[in-house]
Amino acid sequence: MSKNASSPGRRFMKLAGMTASIATKTMSNSIRNFNADDDKKNEARSQLFQDIGLQIADTLGEMKGAVMKVGQIASQYKDIFPPEVAKAIAKLQRQAPPMPFAEIKQQVEKELGKPLEQIFKSFEQSPFAAASIGQVHKATLSNGKEVVVKVQYPGVDQACDSDLKQVRLALRLMGVLKVDKKLQDRLFKEIQDSLHEELNYEIEAQSLEVFRTFHEKLDTKIIIPKVYREYSSRRVLTLSFEQGESIETASTWDQNIRNEMGRRLVRALGQQMFYLKRFHCDPHPGNFAFRPDGSVIIYDFGGVKTLSPALVDRFKSLVRAGRHSDIEAIEDHLLALDSIAEKAKFPPELYRTWLEVLLRPLTTQYDFAENSAHHDGVKLVKQSLKYWDVFKPSPDTLMVNRTISGQYWNLIHLKVNDNLSDLFEELVPV
Repeated sequence: MSKNASSPGRRFMKLAGMTASIATKTMSNSIRNFNADDDKKNEARSQLFQDIGLQIADTLGEMKGAVMKVGQIASQYKDIFPPEVAKAIAKLQRQAPPMPFAEIKQQVEKELGKPLEQIFKSFEQSPFAAASIGQVHKATLSNGKEVVVKVQYPGVDQACDSDLKQVRLALRLMGVLKVDKKLQDRLFKEIQDSLHEELNYEIEAQSLEVFRTFHEKLDTKIIIPKVYREYSSRRVLTLSFEQGESIETASTWDQNIRNEMGRRLVRALGQQMFYLKRFHCDPHPGNFAFRPDGSVIIYDFGGVKTLSPALVDRFKSLVRAGRHSDIEAIEDHLLALDSIAEKAKFPPELYRTWLEVLLRPLTTQYDFAENSAHHDGVKLVKQSLKYWDVFKPSPDTLMVNRTISGQYWNLIHLKVNDNLSDLFEELVPV
């Protein structure tokens, strides 16, 4: 068994120590700056949040298992943290030190019920990827088929709920969550559900099969690994080995191929959201690979978000209102989505300027390498800061926003230069 994953007492003490330290820092900061002017208070608060963020990242980063995964999921929901804390916890990477092969072998044999040598013709001892809740090994089936085997670390799933409670307690005590208790409950319920699903490889296997069937009928150049059910279980997932090049390599290919792959990414996400009503919500560049014929391979379906038909209709209506610059309708939809606190507080002119920036990549000839929308957005943030309390993180939109912005950055990495307006019109007709 993994020492980190199977020692709730040790994890509890480490997290409790972090929480106590943060509570002390927060209290000391309040006392020290009690009589300071507003500028001094804001400066001290910003420094405090930086220190807290680094401490959270360092503590969670040391702890393989569910608690590190909780930290990574929290970093995906960075809208709920002050920017200083969000920036620090965003550094929690998926790469973690690999687990000894003896423990991985034991886990596979326990899950699949046979000695490893009887299950696979060969099984590489060194993983080619190691993350917070499991690691991935290359293997060969008895028929010679090359596969990858994703193995969950022993004991991680039992640690999940207690880890999440401890992290939430730490965040609450330090007072850095920017949302009220009711919204916190909804957000953490979503994080908990997401974590439970990611820890159950049978759910991921089902998602892989659903998405593979869906995309096969629409575009044979969207490639999703095949599940080998007889070599899979709740904690072991065996998939076809689908090889492709990294986004860095693909970014050096011919412009037409890069544009084709960029369109493929955008269309696939739109089709998932608006037609399948379930979407792959981990747009990390490492979850995609590319082939010179324009094919896109999508990996890791542990993170999938399901949308209700009513929510999809709401998103479509919001997009249409945005394209028509109908500010009143936009605010009605944002209010219904719990994304704004109240209407008529954000200046209409500023709305229109933001709309131009946000829609530019999808409605004009746009050079993603130049990335003008992002640069103009950064300038707009400064003008918008005094109205920022109008907006709030919504459980319904957080993963959608994160996935769309993640794919935007993937198009930047690919250096796409194209007019996607026809694709936008295809996915959400005006």
